[in-house]
Amino acid sequence: MKYFLIAGEASGDLHGSNLMRGLYAEDPQAQMRFWGGPLMDAVCREQSGESGLLHDYSEGAVIGFFELLPKLRKLIGNVRSCKEDILAWKPDVVILIDYPGFNFRIAEFAHKRGFKVFYYIAPKVWATRERRVKKIKAYVDKLFIVFPFEKEYFDRKGVSYIYRGNPLIDAVDGAAIEPRASLLGSLGWSDAPYIALLAGSRAGEVASMMKIMVAFADLLHRVPGYKDFRFVVAGAPSRSAADYAPYIGGRDYVKVVFGKTYSILAGAEAAVINSGTASLEAVLFGTPQVVGYVASPLTVPLARGMIRIKYVSLGNLIVGRTVFRELLQYYFTPENVCAEVRHILEDKAYREQMLAGYEEIRTLLGGKGASAATARAMIENL
Repeated sequence: MKYFLIAGEASGDLHGSNLMRGLYAEDPQAQMRFWGGPLMDAVCREQSGESGLLHDYSEGAVIGFFELLPKLRKLIGNVRSCKEDILAWKPDVVILIDYPGFNFRIAEFAHKRGFKVFYYIAPKVWATRERRVKKIKAYVDKLFIVFPFEKEYFDRKGVSYIYRGNPLIDAVDGAAIEPRASLLGSLGWSDAPYIALLAGSRAGEVASMMKIMVAFADLLHRVPGYKDFRFVVAGAPSRSAADYAPYIGGRDYVKVVFGKTYSILAGAEAAVINSGTASLEAVLFGTPQVVGYVASPLTVPLARGMIRIKYVSLGNLIVGRTVFRELLQYYFTPENVCAEVRHILEDKAYREQMLAGYEEIRTLLGGKGASAATARAMIENL
């Protein structure tokens, strides 16, 4: 069968690549074309001997309404181009992976043109923009969800779905982790404790988060007992060193590393993380964390009227309580981050309580094999 997949961010590229492996395993004659990234492309080349990548997601992910405006013309052009690719290739199914702002436009188009539409990793309609439930019902043939708490929500909304666990467990448990001493040695550092800094994958996130993260690093570095600590920024696949350089400056205790996010998380004493998939990855690696998020001041009033959930981090949402702290908007300051990281590092009972919560989250997510099971369910549906 012919599969057309669309992922618009680094996390979608990761989950899309694992889903593709499952589809190839169940359907060895599968043909794939996709809008995605290097991980999806690597799977396609490995399985078919050629690239199926039609558009790289790194060319334009944005956040927030006002962050969107400068790129609106390009995004409209991308939607038009994606529609043309689907019409030209005529797939058996269009598989949309998260990225709702773009993918809902494609869902409507594909459905009206008679293509079967699957949505993998449901749009977070339980958090905001609930009106999109109507679009799911109208334009999506089958929804594939990845969080246990979503089952009750979509049951209540009368949306048919399939749940086969969360694919992140497979990604984390199967990752090749570089030893900490080797990772630090490649940076010219001796084996020493370090804090992981994950600022997100979009340009706007990096710009807003890095200022605070580096200021926090300066504060902690000056605290007696923390002089030897280092700070490792996990560079996003869609960004370059130039995106981080203005914030790091000449600091010899802060460095950015690309392509080793899981190794960075696994070896860190603690992590400061932009809310998103990375916070759940830290849970699965057992790395204590504090989550931060800063949106444009112009976006905040809009968000306040739209968001209907108590937590922004998936881990906290899964268990329905605060396992790790979330410092949002005006509370995400260098001083608050420094205080929380010190609390994690200096209070053994606090740290162990957080890690116990992590185990509960992992249990609720289910076991391994989610990507393969979801691929199997998709093919059965087709």
